[in-house]
Amino acid sequence: DCYIPTDRETGQHRGFAFVTMEPDDALRAADETDGYELDGRILRVNEAQPKGSGRSYNNSNDGYDGGDAYDEGEDDSWGNDAY
Repeated sequence: DCYIPTDRETGQHRGFAFVTMEPDDALRAADETDGYELDGRILRVNEAQPKGSGRSYNNSNDGYDGGDAYDEGEDDSWGNDAY
């Protein structure tokens, strides 16, 4: 199975997808494609996490505190076309 989310307002693809496969195949696919460059962009391939688990929330204002699953200091290619 493959699910490619789209933006509700524009109908455009949101830039990520979910693919269901057997665990051994998934590990091999992630190892072989994570970091691969496609059409000038670096692919980030990893196991899906439950919604919200990659972000931290600040209880003082019940809002998003700016944390980002992609903000790990290792990879600055997200949205960067310079690669």
